[in-house]
Amino acid sequence: MPKIVAPKEQNATGNASLDKMDLAILKLLQQNARITVKEIAAEVHLSTTPVHERIKRLEQSGVITQYATLVDKNKVDRALMVICYVSLKEHSKNAGVKFIKAIHELNEVIECYNISGEFDFMLKVACADMNSYYDFHVNKLSQMDNMGNVQSVFVMGVIKETHQLVW
Repeated sequence: MPKIVAPKEQNATGNASLDKMDLAILKLLQQNARITVKEIAAEVHLSTTPVHERIKRLEQSGVITQYATLVDKNKVDRALMVICYVSLKEHSKNAGVKFIKAIHELNEVIECYNISGEFDFMLKVACADMNSYYDFHVNKLSQMDNMGNVQSVFVMGVIKETHQLVW
């Protein structure tokens, strides 16, 4: 008689739940995306084949969205970090879509969040120095259609910066 296997539990979003082994693998990959399957297998006490299969499943299901290299901002001439709070003049769907498309064209903007409260968006902007930020603000950001208020907050020091969502 064939073995009956219960399907994996689904969470509220309909995605397969992650078990402890998936989380252990994700934790290792977050710490070092170049870690080999063999090294992961040794850490989590599985053979390489199931580890490889789990990683492929995590990629295919969209849990793992990208492998990236973290770069020292000081060594690539992007030492000035600025948080910009932006409010738009008009709040129609079309105006929001147009703003978002324009933001994607600005290399200086490395993160953008749609937020609630007094402002509509929060941007994380990376520039070489104050002069380059001034140029960005005056000649790019402020020239965008529908731009309302912009408040710039300059990062004085980084206390914690991580991209690890599994711990």
